[in-house]
Amino acid sequence: MQEINMRNYAHLGDAVWELFVREHIVDLCQKPKDLHRMTTERVNSEYQANMLNLIESELTEIEEEIKRRARNMEVPVARRNNQSEYRQATAFEALLGYWYREDKERLEYIFEKLLREILK
Repeated sequence: MQEINMRNYAHLGDAVWELFVREHIVDLCQKPKDLHRMTTERVNSEYQANMLNLIESELTEIEEEIKRRARNMEVPVARRNNQSEYRQATAFEALLGYWYREDKERLEYIFEKLLREILK
C-alpha cells in the first residue's frame, strides 16, 4: 500500500481515534449530554498528547520517524496558543492513521494499551 503524507495520516487518525473513543464510552452512560461530554474530554489535543506520552516508549524506529515528521509539520494559526500540545496530538493522530492503513494488528495492540485510560 502506498504511504500517504503526514497530514492525511493525521486526518485519518483523528477519525479513527474518535470512533474508538465513542465505541467504548457508549456503554458507560445513556444521556446524550454525558456521551458528548465524555467524548470531547477524550478527543482533544491535550488528551491525545497524553496518550502519545503513554505509548512513546514502545514506538519502533519507523513509528518514531512518523511521530517526528508529523510533530514538525506547520501548525495552523488558530492552534498556535499551545503549539507543543497540538504537535504531540497531531503526531498521535498520524500514528493512528498510519497503523489503520498499514498495520491494523499494531493499532489493536495500541488500543488495548489505551483502553483503560479512556474508560476512566
